[in-house]
Amino acid sequence: MIAVGDRAPDFDLEADNGSRFKLSLQRGRRVLLVFYPGDETPVCTAQLCEYRDGFEDYRELGVDVVGISRDDAESHRKFKARRSLPFKLLSDSDLAVARRYGAAGLLGMKRAVFLVDEDGLVRYAHVEAVALFRRRHEELIEVVRKLGRPAVQRPADAR
Repeated sequence: MIAVGDRAPDFDLEADNGSRFKLSLQRGRRVLLVFYPGDETPVCTAQLCEYRDGFEDYRELGVDVVGISRDDAESHRKFKARRSLPFKLLSDSDLAVARRYGAAGLLGMKRAVFLVDEDGLVRYAHVEAVALFRRRHEELIEVVRKLGRPAVQRPADAR
């Protein structure tokens, strides 16, 4: 299990647009990793749409939001377009990354959120015991605000 203060395990996953996303290449930016069970499921849709609706708050605080589920890139593209999601969705089809973060369970992907800082350290970690619950936007923004503003921000990669 990953804990606050740990170095975030690096990974390389396919994004919804067919590009590759490597966590270690995000140094200099804060990244909110949102593990979720699946595209178009009721709780996941509500969660990601809530993050979409508060997306400007994350941007203003220098945080890139990234969703991760086991769905493939095509499913992610459709879900992203249907829900107007402004952030990347990554495919962890074999749950290898989810296992490294403690976000894999008996029935697949658990709902989990990790905030990785500019140096690649985990500053917030939460794995839901019950998939029906989720971390609210307001709670996550408060966590980011407590970290203060980043000293230097590099431009975010194109979504």
